[in-house]
Amino acid sequence: MKNAARNGNPAAAAGSHPGRERENNEDRVLSDPERGIYAVVDGVGGESGGEIAAQTAVDVLRSRLSRRTTDLDRLIREAIALANKQIWERAQAEPALQGMSCVLTVAVLDGARMTVGHVGDSRLYALRRGEIRKVTRDHSPVGMREDAGEISEADAMRHPRRNEIFRDVGSAPHEPDEEGFIDVHQVPFDSEGAFLICSDGLSDMVPSARILEIVEARAGNPQAAVRELIDAANAAGGKDNISVVLVEGGRYAASLRSSRPASSSAGIPSAVTARTAPPLRGAGRARLSAGERILDALTSRLAIFLYVLGILAALAFLFQEPLRQLAARLGLGGFVEDEPVVLRVGPEGDFRTIADALEIVQPGQTIEVAPGEYSGPVLLPDGVSLVSQVSRGAMLRLPPGIADPAVSAEGSSGARLAGFRIVGSPESPLTVGLRLADSAVEVEDVEIAGASVAGVEIAGADRSSLRQCFIHDNPGTGIIVRGRAVPQLQQNLILRNGTPKEALRPGIEVLDEARPRLIENRIEENGGHGIWMPSLERAEEIFAFNTFGSLKREQAIRTPPKPGEAPTPAPAPQRPSTGTRRGR
Repeated sequence: MKNAARNGNPAAAAGSHPGRERENNEDRVLSDPERGIYAVVDGVGGESGGEIAAQTAVDVLRSRLSRRTTDLDRLIREAIALANKQIWERAQAEPALQGMSCVLTVAVLDGARMTVGHVGDSRLYALRRGEIRKVTRDHSPVGMREDAGEISEADAMRHPRRNEIFRDVGSAPHEPDEEGFIDVHQVPFDSEGAFLICSDGLSDMVPSARILEIVEARAGNPQAAVRELIDAANAAGGKDNISVVLVEGGRYAASLRSSRPASSSAGIPSAVTARTAPPLRGAGRARLSAGERILDALTSRLAIFLYVLGILAALAFLFQEPLRQLAARLGLGGFVEDEPVVLRVGPEGDFRTIADALEIVQPGQTIEVAPGEYSGPVLLPDGVSLVSQVSRGAMLRLPPGIADPAVSAEGSSGARLAGFRIVGSPESPLTVGLRLADSAVEVEDVEIAGASVAGVEIAGADRSSLRQCFIHDNPGTGIIVRGRAVPQLQQNLILRNGTPKEALRPGIEVLDEARPRLIENRIEENGGHGIWMPSLERAEEIFAFNTFGSLKREQAIRTPPKPGEAPTPAPAPQRPSTGTRRGR
């Protein structure tokens, strides 16, 4: 393969490296310029499983996409679904490979059009001179927050949940047109552009701006750019396998050279300098007329006035935070209205405990909690945001002898809870981690473990949302939804709940008239299977929009056992399944 493009044809290069912390490489790349097929596949499953899944996917993509029997959109869907089927069936036939899967991004060039198929958190970037744009969207809790603009790229790269994924190829049966499985995009591609496909081993280590800088510096030599990108990921830590496919249009390098502006060597004319120079002072003052002297005096006083005004403005800026904190302590929530009031809790904050901050907080204000361990219970007031300064950095425990939920909202609206860990233990038992009743609260990025009754209980006419949370290892049910509650449960990982033999509770239990909206949750390895519901009316819909590991629909969503009937235990898992890549 030639590095430089000739006669306007694209030039491509590909490379893969195990990284600095892995002995094996579960990534695979596909670069076939003759047929215009390019892909990066990242295996999931550990041991040899991830490598087998990735290689199976590459073999299927190469074979299926080489035969243009239908339109590219349909062809890519069928190819990915076929790879999914082969990986799934082999895992069922070989117990040692159960749970293996992969994530992938594939692009097929057809003249001036590129069709992209995508599942997971590998990425495709489109590049033009001075610009890099992410075409695919990450099927992961952190990637979705980044795509939505809720967190920055830098925050996403160091987020503790950056390795969790919601979609993959091979862990469960899927159909080509199944909603919530494959994303397909059609993107224009011309000779002055380029595109890059990579695994998260690159995008988690190297910012997109740096990726663009390296590609542009090596424009016309894609193989050198690929090598330098891999080196940059390893230099940043190399925590995962690193794979890159780079494709340059025939005029990409030339477009960069022609866009660099020539610098001007012309100086500034002396007449312009003279006209803009300030009037002379000192010795030249005697030559001013009377009118000019009056104007000069006024100008000097105005300058002094503006100088003093500037000092006062600077002092006001420097002391605005103490004024805001004083207003908060006095309960004067509207005293400073230019920015939201933030009450800081922690060793270096304004308050030592969350309870102290809750005593004076007003609707519309935020309580920001520094990393550390704090005591509950906590009752969320209306309109207040309670957030951990660092994701999962603030931990809530209950003192011994307290049976209340660690955090609760009763008839609360407009409140938000984000970033906390809620943990029970023999020393500080926990019955319910979070209780939401008749409320409309946003709960995000909260981890709950060790609750004997339920990690989360949602009751009454509750309309809250629970998003990107980790509900795991609770002896009781993961989430109970009762009453007439209609919460939205989206992109949560609900894992290993209800596992004691005497319990065998499900990941989610729906009671009464409750109708939760369940979207892109991973519900795996729970003692009483996935979900218990009074009726199976919505079972097919829920099964299609959520992931249940290797469980079939009949096991994943069930009606609860009859009185006196022991629930059927879930199949023993063949590997730990945390929704993350092995070893990350």
